[in-house]
Amino acid sequence: MSEAEPNTGTDAVPETDRLRAERDDLLAQLARARADYQNLRKRTQIDIDNSVRRSLEGLLQGLLVLLDNLDFALAAAVESEDGKALAKGVALTRLSFEQVLAQENVQPIAETREFDPKLHEAVALVASEKHAAGEIVATLRRGWTWRGQVLRAAQVQVASAPAANESSTAQAEPETN
Repeated sequence: MSEAEPNTGTDAVPETDRLRAERDDLLAQLARARADYQNLRKRTQIDIDNSVRRSLEGLLQGLLVLLDNLDFALAAAVESEDGKALAKGVALTRLSFEQVLAQENVQPIAETREFDPKLHEAVALVASEKHAAGEIVATLRRGWTWRGQVLRAAQVQVASAPAANESSTAQAEPETN
């Protein structure tokens, strides 16, 4: 066989098989690298979103305290004309503030009578004959959600059964003669 003639013997088949195997290996590595890259992009985006959410959540909670302070200012008794004009300005400011929060998807938790530990924080038990045990008697501080999750739970007073409250009082204070 001369050097100009192509090698058509058994050496060509193993070389072709080796090259195909090498190609398949490189294609598999490329597919894994692409998948790893896509996973890295997704994880990075999730990390960025979580970081932004944590930052904004703190800011929004601080803004809710300011909104509470505006509510306290509006609850103050006002008798003078200047005071009434100031109260009107505070009310408009509060309304604008709440509209901006709504644009950012911050919504007040609807006031209900049913206590939900996912939405409410019970800060006091109140003996009540008007309300069933476990029912909300009063909302002390409004709760808020942001993007469908609780940003701040509503602080509420919850009714307790009067009979249970009286018997525990009687046990706690023994009679002295």
